[in-house]
Amino acid sequence: MSSPPHRLAPGTLVRAGVAFYGVLFGLAWLWCVAIRHRSLVVAPGGSIRWMRDVAAGAIAAGVVIALSAALTERTSIGRSLARALGETLGPLALRDCLVLAVVSGLGEEAVFRAALQPEVGLAVASVIFAAAHFVPRRGLWPWSVFALGAGFLLGALYDATGNLVAPVVAHAGINAVNLRRLSQRFG
Repeated sequence: MSSPPHRLAPGTLVRAGVAFYGVLFGLAWLWCVAIRHRSLVVAPGGSIRWMRDVAAGAIAAGVVIALSAALTERTSIGRSLARALGETLGPLALRDCLVLAVVSGLGEEAVFRAALQPEVGLAVASVIFAAAHFVPRRGLWPWSVFALGAGFLLGALYDATGNLVAPVVAHAGINAVNLRRLSQRFG
């Protein structure tokens, strides 16, 4: 069975994701470390407390995953969005979901939280994060609204913890579970 014309084969999708998010991570590193002479991982004036930061990211991920599931099960907009995303992704193996989740979490959080947020603030970084998740296709516009809320949550985690650990754990956790769910149910 062949993929619809708008869907990449799983291997191609994963390779493209690793390349794309690798470039994003590299650009964030270049901006933070080489140009601004500050840490990519720890916010200006911040520090890492591993147990707290991993726990905060895991709790945030759990809340967003539960909210996503509730919206998918209880609203027509949620069901339509899940179906459109799942059909666009297609079937993905667990390994593919995990790889995409980790690289997207690292790449996007490095850009939007570590590089951008200290320069423009939480609100502007969150709006840009939502705009980056805009897909000009009917049925996918609610994803940008969801991304706006996620951007504020992830940015708040960055501000509260002073580092990328919690936002990366949250982002990767959300993407791992939701990619797998979407792929299994609608892919």
